[in-house]
Amino acid sequence: MLKLVVGDRSFSSWSLRPWLAAKQAGLPFDEVSVRLHQPGAKENILKHSPSGKVPCLIDGGTVVWDSLAICEYLAELAPALWPAERTARAEARAVSAEMHSGFTALRQNMGMDIRAAKPGQGRTPESEADIARIVAIWEGCRSRYAAGGPFLFGAFSIADAMYAPVVWRFVTYAVALPPASQAWADAMLALPAMRDWQAGALAESE
Repeated sequence: MLKLVVGDRSFSSWSLRPWLAAKQAGLPFDEVSVRLHQPGAKENILKHSPSGKVPCLIDGGTVVWDSLAICEYLAELAPALWPAERTARAEARAVSAEMHSGFTALRQNMGMDIRAAKPGQGRTPESEADIARIVAIWEGCRSRYAAGGPFLFGAFSIADAMYAPVVWRFVTYAVALPPASQAWADAMLALPAMRDWQAGALAESE
């Protein structure tokens, strides 16, 4: 049985990504939740993750402690997590890597906070540029792959999981989206796994 160590559902955007990928792939796992802003959190995480950060995946003697690396590991167990066609798969990997390494201003100014409503906050020129680039990615993917289904590359993929926390950010900060991007965001929010994650976030207390 896989074990996935995650942080607070309200705030831990990195935890959501592999958690959602595993849920959508139908891969069973035990969830270990660590509250990140409580005394002893670092020590509790270090019991599982050598980096002292979440998420962390444990599969027997194998330990993987980076969100995108965990998703890649899951895709070896469930190959449908990446598009089957080579060009689409390459693009999905590229946009996933861009999310993994980029959008610093968005992270700094518009952090994931599922329980909050902060319309209009965090809208610096730098975060606006990040929003524009993200929307361009979503619009481009949907224009090319809409025939295959409602997600970025038609069927659900790791790319959708990587951008899932941005959906919550845009809800929290009331970011208006063009129709194709809004339709994709609505499809994401309708996923039972996303509703499950949200319910857990709403049940958390400080």
